[in-house]
Amino acid sequence: MTAITHFALARPYRLSLDSYAQVTGVHPDLVRRLVALGLLEVTRDAQGGLWFSPSQVKEMARIQRLRVSLNLSYCAVGLVAELLDRIAELERAQRRMSRRGGAPWT
Repeated sequence: MTAITHFALARPYRLSLDSYAQVTGVHPDLVRRLVALGLLEVTRDAQGGLWFSPSQVKEMARIQRLRVSLNLSYCAVGLVAELLDRIAELERAQRRMSRRGGAPWT
């Protein structure tokens, strides 16, 4: 049996801390705090630098929207975001069950 080796043809697109802060309009220090709170997903390079996937731009917009509209602390924003994600997951599961003709959850 032979082993199959895969090589990436290009580096994945990602944003440095400074470029991420510029794109989102948020100070880099606040971005670091949000990473420390676990609100943003990052990868670190060998030097410890923070790198963000483009999907995290949308997540920052969500964090800012929750903070401003509900007047929450950043810790509370994390909890609310987790609950909203869980609700969305349950709604997707309910739609799948109803399409299959499964029993309603209520």
